[in-house]
Amino acid sequence: MSNTHRIRTLALGTGLVSGALALYSHWAGRRAEAMVPADGRFIEVEGARLHYLDVGQGPAIVLVHGLGGQLRNFSYLLDRLTPHHRVILVDRPRSGYSTAEGSEPGIVDQSAIIARLIEKLALEKPLLVGHSLGGAVSLALALDHPHLVRGLALIAPLTQPLPKVPPMFRGLQARFKASRTFTAQVLGVPLGQLSSPMVARQIFAPEPVPADFGTRGGGLLALRPDNINAASFELSSANDEVARLARRYGELKLPVAMLFGREDHVLDHHLNGVVTAEHIATATLDLVDGGHMLPITQPERTAAFIRAAA
Repeated sequence: MSNTHRIRTLALGTGLVSGALALYSHWAGRRAEAMVPADGRFIEVEGARLHYLDVGQGPAIVLVHGLGGQLRNFSYLLDRLTPHHRVILVDRPRSGYSTAEGSEPGIVDQSAIIARLIEKLALEKPLLVGHSLGGAVSLALALDHPHLVRGLALIAPLTQPLPKVPPMFRGLQARFKASRTFTAQVLGVPLGQLSSPMVARQIFAPEPVPADFGTRGGGLLALRPDNINAASFELSSANDEVARLARRYGELKLPVAMLFGREDHVLDHHLNGVVTAEHIATATLDLVDGGHMLPITQPERTAAFIRAAA
């Protein structure tokens, strides 16, 4: 067999394997959607089509989820908030069932889209709640659109550039768009399915992963090609954007409450909590025993924190 023939055979085999994995990834994504269907409504705003859930009555609270998440991440809190508040849960652009138009929206672009949602729903200065990367989106919105919100309640928020990517997210690292797309469409789903139990344990540590997190918490939707692609982009672009935000924290005048777990294995509570609180005159910081996924593992404590901030 000539070298040329070997190369052609190898290329054909690689193409067939890649095609088969892409088809499997598409099938797995549709299966995840069947198990975790869209719960809410859809609304068109400039730059995005957003999936959101609007329940309860009273002063409004808008909740923004973190990296790879979806609005069901907050489902464990709903019954504790809706008796006295109108609660809006939203899939961030390109997460869950929300889509975005044009280029990939980073933290600041997403904050502008959430601001348009607040305006379109005619919400009167809601409390903005952000978890993890959703905390960075919330801070960006408060800095650029302070007239739209009455305060922030940030749960284990990303607030500072990270010295290194957290170990559980290193599989999402991809510098170039083409490599992100290939990984998401071909390799991300099968590899993610193999590693997801271990990754989930790392994200929730030291607390256990609830048995119903995949469905009630929306965890299954993270293993879809488009969601993997979006999370990979957000991971690659977050540090530069957060660094620019951090230089502006002194501008914040509205109340900023933060809740962090002392044993958070994803984000360092000292860097992202203590250090940030020192740069925001209106900030308060509550430290509790626990990890990164407090809205799920400690819903009563987290709901009490949100109600106090509201």
